[in-house]
Amino acid sequence: MSDNDMSDAEEEEQELDLSVPDVVTKYKAAAEITNLALSFAVSLCTVGARVVEVCDKVDAFIAEKTAGAFNKKNNKGEKVEKGLAFPACVSINGCVCHFSPDAEDKTTIAEGDVVKLDMGCHIDGFIAVAAHTLVAQADPKAPVTGPAANVVQACATAVEAAMRMMKPGGKASAVGPVLEKIASAYGVNVVEGVLSHQMKRFVIDGNKVILSKSSPECKTDEAEFLENEVYALDIAMSTGEGKPKVLDEKETTVYKRALDKEYNLKMKASRYVFSEINKKFPTMPFTMRVMEDAGRAKLGLVECLNHELLHPYPVLHEKSGDLVAHFKATVLIMPNGVDRVTNVALQTVETDKKIEDEEVNKLLQSSLKTNKKKKNKKKAAEKMEE
Repeated sequence: MSDNDMSDAEEEEQELDLSVPDVVTKYKAAAEITNLALSFAVSLCTVGARVVEVCDKVDAFIAEKTAGAFNKKNNKGEKVEKGLAFPACVSINGCVCHFSPDAEDKTTIAEGDVVKLDMGCHIDGFIAVAAHTLVAQADPKAPVTGPAANVVQACATAVEAAMRMMKPGGKASAVGPVLEKIASAYGVNVVEGVLSHQMKRFVIDGNKVILSKSSPECKTDEAEFLENEVYALDIAMSTGEGKPKVLDEKETTVYKRALDKEYNLKMKASRYVFSEINKKFPTMPFTMRVMEDAGRAKLGLVECLNHELLHPYPVLHEKSGDLVAHFKATVLIMPNGVDRVTNVALQTVETDKKIEDEEVNKLLQSSLKTNKKKKNKKKAAEKMEE
């Protein structure tokens, strides 16, 4: 390998690191657009709103905003890739996530519905995602009460606690038990199977993960949080058992190209849809609703799935009558502490539940920032002892 090749490889590797200011800038630019899109989505979720129309409007909003950002070519004279990193999903009540229905779907938002919003965008492959939960009310300023308030407050609090455990040196396995303590305090359950993934350039679901709740069906390797890593912190809680299931596979419309799989497709329709996916969505998740020929795409989808060329994002449901809250935050582990870059304000929530556990309360009161002065004093004292 030549010196030039080495420098190019080192540059590519360096691009993944938050120690490079340009990388941080792009993450935060993507986060700013995601936050604007999330606020826009919240404003659209009024009583009577049609879910698919909300999804389409949010996706169009993100496409417009990303199109107007970073339009200068890079050092190699190439255009900066940007756009949707996760299609807008609007999941209601006991539906946990990933509901981004076909254009013909008639689902609407009703008074009192617990609505989960999920979306994301990227700038040059640097991804910012977010999920938020609101309760649809004729009076948006009215406080949320009852079981909905309990599950929303529990989940939002869990995100705050988890972030404080993500400082360099922290262990991913330590997060789940704290989430369960918080859920118990509010009389709800952590939803099983929800993973928080490390994100890298053009990689929305990296191999390092945080498991919200362990189960016999879902186990992960131990992971340690390191400086300059980025995570999609993803937590869901339920008034039910927290063991959601797929009720109808036909509801699944969100997919991602499985980059480690190859197969020579036989059907013409399959080759057609797979070619369109590779051209438009080579690395990021997408919804089948945006395919040029929906009928042909559905026909070709079957062979692609049979040969595992696509990774599905199933629509999961708790039991009828259960309520689910879902929050997701893009978290940057910076040298000075943890930085949450995607978020919108929570509705006013009133609950008579509270956390009694002293350790959890102490954690929630702690800062997201690292106390460098104390560390420096400790190091200085250790040197003097030597």
